Amino acid sequence: MQKKPFLIAAAVAVLLAAAALLVFGRSGPPSDASPEAGFARDMAVHHAQAVEMSFLVYDRSTSPEVRTLAFDIINTQAAQRGMFMGWLQQWGLRQAGDRPPMAWMVGHGHGGTEQRPDAMPGMATKQELDRLRSLKGRDAEILFLQLMIRHHQGGVKMAEAALKLAERPEVVTMARQIVTGQSGEITLMTDYLKQRGAQPLPGS
Repeated sequence: MQKKPFLIAAAVAVLLAAAALLVFGRSGPPSDASPEAGFARDMAVHHAQAVEMSFLVYDRSTSPEVRTLAFDIINTQAAQRGMFMGWLQQWGLRQAGDRPPMAWMVGHGHGGTEQRPDAMPGMATKQELDRLRSLKGRDAEILFLQLMIRHHQGGVKMAEAALKLAERPEVVTMARQIVTGQSGEITLMTDYLKQRGAQPLPGS
């Protein structure tokens, strides 16, 4: 009879150890220089610009389909960005690291040596954003779709790199969702451009 409390305590210890393994993995939370941390930080910045562009076209477009797309991007990417920030907090890491943007992707299709935000694949330049702000109606819709197609292509590229490099299950799951979701939106936006007699930007 005296063995029962010991067995219960041992079972609880095993369950706690298993839970810790799921939360932190075998080597603890990701390091500051890990692909997981780099992906979370850089994709948060990437998503922030997508949300900004979507707000811009939402206010300038009269097309229900474009406004619905912009609304979906705002909601989806703002929520995902919140998850990235939550991961970093859970891992005990700062929201901004010391490494250059995209350094975690070195050797996977990106140099990661530039210090500018537009070193991230698909990012719009300040001049492109200013131009989007200056347009309305169909012209704003076309530029938005062109910029967002390129932006999504960059996001997919980052997510595909995370699928190859990351080990955390939550990061891998999110990367898969981004690849699937944004690839589908690229197809949709390409169709919207064709309906307006326009094409994606050269090189997209």
